[in-house]
Amino acid sequence: MNYNELDNWCVNTLRFLAVDAIQNADSGHPGMPLGAAPMAYVLWSRFLKANPKDPAWFDRDRFILSAGHGSALLYSLLHLAGYDLRLEQLQNFRQWGSHTPGHPERDLARGIETTTGPLGQGFGNGVGMAIAEAHLAARYNRPGHQVIDHYTYAIVSDGDLMEGVAAEAASLAGHLKLGKLIYLYDANSITLAGSTSLNFSEDVAGRFQAFGWHVQSVSDGNDLESIDLALRVAKNDTERPSLIIVSTHIGFGSPHRQDSFEAHGSPLGEEEVKLTKQNLGWPIEPLFHVPESAKEFFRGMMVRGSRAQEEWNAKLGEYQRSFPQLYEELQYLMRAELPEGWNAGIPQFPPDSKGMATRVASGKVLNAIAARLPHLMGGSADLNPSTQTALKNLGDFQNPALPSEDAQGAVGGGWNYAGRNLHFGVREHAMGSLMNGMGAHGGLIPFGATFLIFSDYLRPAIRLAALMGLQAIYVFTHDSIALGQDGPTHQPVEQLPALRAIPQLTVIRPADANETAVAWQVAIETRDRPTALVLTRQNLPVLDRTRYAVAEGLRRGAYVLADSPNGKPDIILIASGSEVPLIIEAGKLLGEQGVQVRLVSMPSWELFEAQTLAYRQAVLPPQIKARLAVEAASPMGWSRYVGDQGEVIGVERFGASAPGEIVLRELGFTPQNVAACALKLMPGKPASP
Repeated sequence: MNYNELDNWCVNTLRFLAVDAIQNADSGHPGMPLGAAPMAYVLWSRFLKANPKDPAWFDRDRFILSAGHGSALLYSLLHLAGYDLRLEQLQNFRQWGSHTPGHPERDLARGIETTTGPLGQGFGNGVGMAIAEAHLAARYNRPGHQVIDHYTYAIVSDGDLMEGVAAEAASLAGHLKLGKLIYLYDANSITLAGSTSLNFSEDVAGRFQAFGWHVQSVSDGNDLESIDLALRVAKNDTERPSLIIVSTHIGFGSPHRQDSFEAHGSPLGEEEVKLTKQNLGWPIEPLFHVPESAKEFFRGMMVRGSRAQEEWNAKLGEYQRSFPQLYEELQYLMRAELPEGWNAGIPQFPPDSKGMATRVASGKVLNAIAARLPHLMGGSADLNPSTQTALKNLGDFQNPALPSEDAQGAVGGGWNYAGRNLHFGVREHAMGSLMNGMGAHGGLIPFGATFLIFSDYLRPAIRLAALMGLQAIYVFTHDSIALGQDGPTHQPVEQLPALRAIPQLTVIRPADANETAVAWQVAIETRDRPTALVLTRQNLPVLDRTRYAVAEGLRRGAYVLADSPNGKPDIILIASGSEVPLIIEAGKLLGEQGVQVRLVSMPSWELFEAQTLAYRQAVLPPQIKARLAVEAASPMGWSRYVGDQGEVIGVERFGASAPGEIVLRELGFTPQNVAACALKLMPGKPASP
């Protein structure tokens, strides 16, 4: 059998493993695997540097199937290449408990780099991975010692390129000249509902050229040698990301489904599967057929990958001998470990009645941590002066061809790709997606910042970070109606409960500077999920911790800040963030009326729910029914803590444009109103403070 015949067998093996998996499940998307199998085969068999026996090898190339609906193609590739994905998993495609879900879910042990399916997200993840590679290479490579040297590849679809997040990410990738980013565009001109002629007639090549990408076209998606050549040319362009537009036929080979939207999201049907196999010269039986020649060829990829890793290990050994300090630093980055003493320089804030905004405290803590934590990298959506997230004297990650500004805006002195300040621009959608790519790549702890109101723009990416269990830190400032005169367009109301509704996301709203310091430590130490820090623009008093419980209580999500003098409270006042000083003042008013008050700071529901029942009941004793929660946000969800005899002072309307203190007063966030509401919960107590 000559090489061309072997190619044909291998491509069709990919096609029909996917088709059989989809038909067996009676669910899935056969069109994309049938059309895109040739480009995937060329990439994986001739270019992709990876070792199936060590899927986490740090210097592997990264591959993303951004068109995640074609997951059966990815699973076929992984199975044939020798990853830990047995044929039984393909036979259990889309079934409970299988490792082959309907859309790819990050599973590094089986070679799946990132979770895709929500279109455009994989596109952005790839840009984040390329940023991580470029940054780590600039920081750790030395002449003659290229220990970080790999590419990021993806297969993207028409739908990916329609999504706005892809445009944002592509724009930044072109600006940054990420030359090790190569995307194959499966241009089949079909979406779920019909032809792209219905809604997508733009000049894709022209758009990406305007973004600063290197663009090529392959007119026949079955022309392996043209795809091969385009990939080689793309690799030679080291100063631009590359888009290779490959014209394909969705559902290729299917007599009645090729080039039809009907092939996109539904199984072909048993008869059409038979006709397609006959049309492409494939045996109808057995199902899940893998010819020995194809199996042997794909297993050769495993041998090639093992050799590549062995060569890299030798390079790493030479690097260790030449640069022992850099080697040790790189090792704990690759192992996702924190260096000893990373938190030694975190400031402690003295009591201060005037205090400071928690965003300001956050900036001080962030810079103290960053000085000792070389893998902390990030930035904001063009809001560093407002979110206080500039890393001082750590340079900008920037296009090497452009003059660099430091984090304070001074031209010159930047470190280009070695810099740790990442300027996302006004691109919140892309920021979230890029952070996921950086985190999935490994070696970095990414953070990104914007106003809390714009967390909605990041929400799809935050949800995926939580689903993947990625460490990502979101710094959300300007956290409430206290923002004031910018008005209701910028005053968050529903965002806080919306974030809390995302499973596996830790949301922390600290009450003062010292709680903020602890919150950052929790975020850094939480390696298996993302964390959202919710911070104020307005000043908050720095609490005197000789009078109130220590800020370390934040680690448990909620803690008794101060208890009634007799230890038998009549009522519990609960608050988060900026409303904690408010309940302190209300508690004083109530105390003057002889009311025994317990004050509880509850910065994180998720951390509190992780505690034992005994601890939770110690903070919120079940027998104390009078409870009042105060938070300048939608009260949704607080009923679990106040019970059916408690109340919540929250915000159930949009805010207003006025000075922040006036907005708070008009909407009931005053010590007097809190005390009055508390008294109503206690029969027999005075009606007003």
